[in-house]
Amino acid sequence: MPKKKAAPRKKAAPTKKAAPTKKAAPRKPLPKNAQGVTLLSGGNPQIPKGDGRAPVQAYLDALPDWKQAVGVHVDGLVRRLVPDVRMAVRWNTPFYGVEGEGWFLSFHCMTRYVKVALHNGSELEPPLPVASKHPRVRYVHLHEDDPLEDEPLASWIRQAAALPGDPIF
Repeated sequence: MPKKKAAPRKKAAPTKKAAPTKKAAPRKPLPKNAQGVTLLSGGNPQIPKGDGRAPVQAYLDALPDWKQAVGVHVDGLVRRLVPDVRMAVRWNTPFYGVEGEGWFLSFHCMTRYVKVALHNGSELEPPLPVASKHPRVRYVHLHEDDPLEDEPLASWIRQAAALPGDPIF
């Protein structure tokens, strides 16, 4: 049998030389507060993960400006209304829960407000003002000039603490 001729090879397309890459500018260091704690975006303090009162207190102590008054107020309200509350810091955020029931509340500093998250907020009355991507979570945004009224926040805290919390958090 006659041998088949090999198909002629195609010439490779000329390769383009890669453009020289720009080196990324070095990042500016994140700001620190008076205690030397790094403040993340929105002024949220960077606090190591931990359980108990000490890491939550470190978070509260590191809050900047007016956000500290809001954080201390929310923390005091939760501790007063839920005497056996379990506390922890996760993801630079204080969490509050009931032992064996999961977390029911957390809060986080944003640039213009403190975002209070009620993890089972969809079940609370009256409905919380801000929805979440998570179907059960609802938010209250506390701004600098908002009066720190205990109601309806206290009502929501009481209701949330009485429901099973979110074990995801």
